[in-house]
Amino acid sequence: MIPRHVAYIMDGNGRWAERRGLPRTAGYAEGLKAMLTVLRRTEELGADTATVYAFSAENFARPAEETAAIFSVVKEWCSSYDGDMKVRFIGDLSRIPADVGNEAENLAARTAANGGMQLVIALGYSGREDIVNAARTAAKQGEIDRESFEKALSTRGLPAPDLIVRSGGEKRLSGFMLYEAAYSELLFVDKLWPDMTAEDVDAAFGDFAARTRKFGA
Repeated sequence: MIPRHVAYIMDGNGRWAERRGLPRTAGYAEGLKAMLTVLRRTEELGADTATVYAFSAENFARPAEETAAIFSVVKEWCSSYDGDMKVRFIGDLSRIPADVGNEAENLAARTAANGGMQLVIALGYSGREDIVNAARTAAKQGEIDRESFEKALSTRGLPAPDLIVRSGGEKRLSGFMLYEAAYSELLFVDKLWPDMTAEDVDAAFGDFAARTRKFGA
């Protein structure tokens, strides 16, 4: 059994840097390296969609130096990416720096016809806000039912995540895909995100394959 959609909560970049006597900002460039390794292996193992929780709505409360470092990494990667993945963003891009948002939108447009794995990047994202916004949109259209609500979510058209992996040792979703994760399998690993490897992805897929999914039945 292979998960069609795997989501990653990339936790522990700042702590990884602190444990090495580095400023927290140094952890994000290393986190990007780990992300690319993880995504490459995720695609090799047969998933057709991967989502990464890159920056939550709550992360805007972090020190300006730290958020600037995160957005610098995002902007550089967006501008330089030339692979085959189809990249999509969810979240409130209006809250992030305009130059970063522009690069994100350009990347999504540039890769829209790509044939590789779909990569969804949650940036300025809050599952709670997404639910509220979807309910508001559906209500304006005159009826709130499951179909109209799901079409109004930022994740519309995506399969629900089969597997959600969180690094860093914390055991919570932190506002990530709160509606979509109703029947997701959850896996929490102690490794900090920059230490994640292809072997960790293999282990996650193996753990998933050993589970029995009943969807409430």
